[in-house]
Amino acid sequence: MFAFILRLSTIFLALLVMAEVAWADDAATAATVLAHMEAGEAHQGVTNDAQHVYAISNSTIGKYDRASGKRVAAWSGDPQVFIHINSCEMVSGRMACAMSNFPNVPMDSSVEWFDPATMRHVRSHSFGPGHGSLTWIDWHDGFWWACFANYTATGGEAGRGTQSTVLVKYSADFVERESWLFPRDVLDRFGDFSASGGRWGRDGMLYVTGHTRPEMYVLRLPEAGGRLVHVRTITLPTGGQAFDWDATRPDTVWTISRDKAELVQSRLP
Repeated sequence: MFAFILRLSTIFLALLVMAEVAWADDAATAATVLAHMEAGEAHQGVTNDAQHVYAISNSTIGKYDRASGKRVAAWSGDPQVFIHINSCEMVSGRMACAMSNFPNVPMDSSVEWFDPATMRHVRSHSFGPGHGSLTWIDWHDGFWWACFANYTATGGEAGRGTQSTVLVKYSADFVERESWLFPRDVLDRFGDFSASGGRWGRDGMLYVTGHTRPEMYVLRLPEAGGRLVHVRTITLPTGGQAFDWDATRPDTVWTISRDKAELVQSRLP
């Protein structure tokens, strides 16, 4: 009997250790929430600078003071023209935004620039139809890196689904240089949707979010071939959509919560 009890105790301790290790692994791959900010426009994505955080919703952008959380300005465009602004990024004092005509087909895309000081639209570059719906664009290492989403669900074109989502590298004047497909396991996680947010990190990795899952995928360029490589996955407190690196704190991101209409600041592990 004693030997049986001892064996049960050993098994219990082993299971306890395994549970603690699993919990530690989960904690090591999860982002930590630092702050919340209410924002009615928190529907598609978020960007930021040293003083303000900007909430993005199709044809509307709200500007919020970092310190108080109050909305201090906003821009609204003609929804027949500015159909689907999905994400924005601060580049050389301008807000560069990825826009498409989602869910309309054939898909067309453009980059729209805004002056964040005046919240005025100042410039446009049209990609027209081609690779898909532009969901995010990132200026990195002297090139534009643009993600064109394709959808198996609403908004997709016949013959092209989520598996056709592509990352395209452009020169400064938008001459196409290279392109890559996404890892198959990440595409599976996208479901019928696609990549919604993406930014290059200081570590040389590409960080990507989908449209729904509370996950961030860390990717890298392949040594050969035309498909990105999945390195690891980070658990987020919010369900996908476009994000941005915090302009004032390293290894910190802003994401959105559609359900709560919030901007969420988190520190990555």
